[in-house]
Amino acid sequence: MISSSALLAVNPLDAGSLLGAFGALGIAVVLFAETGLLVGFFLPGDSLLFTAGLLCTTGTHSGPHLDLAQVLAASAVGALAGAQAGYLIGRRGGRALLARSRNRHLHEGAVRAEELLTRYGHGRAVVLARFVPVVRTVLNPLAGALGVNARTFTLWQVVGGLVWTFGLVLAGYALGSSVPNVDRYLLPIVGAVIALSLLPLALEVLRSRRQARAR
Repeated sequence: MISSSALLAVNPLDAGSLLGAFGALGIAVVLFAETGLLVGFFLPGDSLLFTAGLLCTTGTHSGPHLDLAQVLAASAVGALAGAQAGYLIGRRGGRALLARSRNRHLHEGAVRAEELLTRYGHGRAVVLARFVPVVRTVLNPLAGALGVNARTFTLWQVVGGLVWTFGLVLAGYALGSSVPNVDRYLLPIVGAVIALSLLPLALEVLRSRRQARAR
């Protein structure tokens, strides 16, 4: 059992803190919230997966030693179940829920998600959205609200979810296995992962601004 004082000490924005408190179970819960619930857009999905992979090679001061099979299973369950839940929420009123929110990031994410669906088609957009923060939170309910075919959505969200989760976890595991004492560099490594994960979103914002100026 986790004590109430330990729960209060958890920082939901810090991957190491979440993993230290909840282990593999925390990965499933965080990914479910980030990909299925509109309130989870701020959660650190990318850095959480990468850090979990690192901690599968050795425990560090920032978290415990984790089992790779458990991490992969928890990641897949959280990401796939979350996306499917988000789609079903969207089918039952995702537009209305989004309209009630006053969060600027969510509304910007919705615009990016709709652009992805229009530009790349449903299948490719669902896969690509997994790699863009905020967009991966909004696209799933938006796909449900727009009436994207359920079979198409399910197929491609499973493909994208597995590539995203397994790719980041195994990348962290590979780095931890090949670099001695990698825990010394954990903070800058996680910072680099966060920066890289935000790059697609930044490029989309720049592209949108250029198009707006051209018009």
